[in-house]
Amino acid sequence: MTQPLRPFERSLPMALMRAREAVMREFRPRLAADALTEQQWRVLRTLSAFEKPLTTRELSEMTFLLGPSLSRITANLSERSLLRRAPHPTDQRSNLLDLTDTGKALVSKVAAGSEEGYAAIEARFGIAQLELLHELLDELAAAQTAEES
Repeated sequence: MTQPLRPFERSLPMALMRAREAVMREFRPRLAADALTEQQWRVLRTLSAFEKPLTTRELSEMTFLLGPSLSRITANLSERSLLRRAPHPTDQRSNLLDLTDTGKALVSKVAAGSEEGYAAIEARFGIAQLELLHELLDELAAAQTAEES
């Protein structure tokens, strides 16, 4: 069992933070051009990684977006015909979410630029440090969720 994170340990290595910020500075205009927020992009990108629809709960766990926020985001994306929401066959409180063809096309268009940016981070810092960053982000998200409970 890992020890809880102390405030000092919550800060990411500055070099990785600066690199991510640099990528996001370049990436935000691409999102803005398609009227997407970073949270909407996170939902679209997560859905694009799976061949099957995800439940609302699965998507919430993967994107670290809480219920009300995720509901607003998926409703907006659904209104824009970027994703489909279908009632879950057995769980009345959940939906099955999947990208439409329009959503898939948008992810392909926007992702091309983001992949270049993340490849630059990988080249600069190496895969091992990025895996460490992702582990740290997962720990931070788990700690935040535990604090909110």
